[in-house]
Amino acid sequence: MIDAVLTGERAYPRHVSDLLSPESAPTLELDDELRAELIAFRRDLHMHPELGNQEVRTTAVLKKRLERAGLAPRVLASGTGLVCDVRPAGDTGPLLALRADLDALPIPDTKTVPYASTIPGRAHACGHDVHTTVVLGAGLALARLAAEGRLRRGVRLLFQPAEEVLPGGAQDAIESGVLDGVARILALHCDPKVDAGRIGVRTGAITAACDRIEIRLAGPGGHTARPHLTTDLVTAAARVALDVPALVARRVDTRAGMAITWGRLETGHAPNVIPQSAELSGTMRCLDIEAWRTAPDIVHAAVDEVATLYRAKSELRYIRGVPPVVNDASSTALLTEAMTARFGAGAVEPTQQSLGGEDFSWYLEHVPGAMARLGVRPPGGEWATPRDIHQGDFDVDESAIGVGVELLVTAAQLS
Repeated sequence: MIDAVLTGERAYPRHVSDLLSPESAPTLELDDELRAELIAFRRDLHMHPELGNQEVRTTAVLKKRLERAGLAPRVLASGTGLVCDVRPAGDTGPLLALRADLDALPIPDTKTVPYASTIPGRAHACGHDVHTTVVLGAGLALARLAAEGRLRRGVRLLFQPAEEVLPGGAQDAIESGVLDGVARILALHCDPKVDAGRIGVRTGAITAACDRIEIRLAGPGGHTARPHLTTDLVTAAARVALDVPALVARRVDTRAGMAITWGRLETGHAPNVIPQSAELSGTMRCLDIEAWRTAPDIVHAAVDEVATLYRAKSELRYIRGVPPVVNDASSTALLTEAMTARFGAGAVEPTQQSLGGEDFSWYLEHVPGAMARLGVRPPGGEWATPRDIHQGDFDVDESAIGVGVELLVTAAQLS
């Protein structure tokens, strides 16, 4: 493994001013040895997945590698995750932040590959190992540029824990001061629907809000022969499951896309006994940030109305998740410009708003920024079965790592 990350004098312009436009931006190519190192680093993370707020090993190996490059990473107050600034000599100006997330998911890795998870029931099935490796690689490249006097501005590397834990580790990171001095923040997220070598971009909302809903219904049960003497909680739970999403959808602008989907309904133990309790849990997703702010009151009112109609007492636990990621126009343009400068206009494609949630949104409540979709699908249909994130067989075309590094380095130089 080496610290040198960019090869050949031809990879750089003679003057920093040459980086000011896409037409004259340099062709940044990763050294083959570093490219191999980053792939090995990603595979090591993939073999040792750690859940949210437990990313101790991941934090340690990142810290060690950044220190070997002459940088001074700082572990976050929570004990996992870290920040690391890369600055030109004497620079005290505002920073561009590059964010990665560290945590894995509590699902089994079902792939048959040499780098499969060694931890039962845990897997990097969302690409966070790739995100982390890309920002690490960008940091190493930027450190070299700084050492050679070629870095135009200060950059903060942000490795955030617990993205998968509602309401997301971003809030704790922000409270610890990771955005102090930051003027803009960028991130990439793996997308198995986009070919490796390409990115998907979108101005405005690129993800949805996602909250969790837990409902408990209660009432006097009894014999199924005499439902009129009971609160029929099975029927009440069924009506809550059906009617609450319909009521909620009719109380906001339909363009807001507010939708409740249930993942669990549990009640009763015997066919001739009306139970005394029932539980439902699910998610509320919303495409519009202003509608999301009103969602708790709307859901509370709908649950109360339906439960009262069936004489059931209701308790609602509404767990705030994350707002939509709303990409700033200038930050989206920067990612587009950088990708075009490095790989050509054909490497950028528009992407749709996803119904998935992402706690990168919390950063955008404080500073402008944008997230792009990083293509990780092998070009040419090499995957016989399409893969998706949050599934045990999720994997990536590892050439995407180098693409992500070169994109972020170019964006930093053009910003």
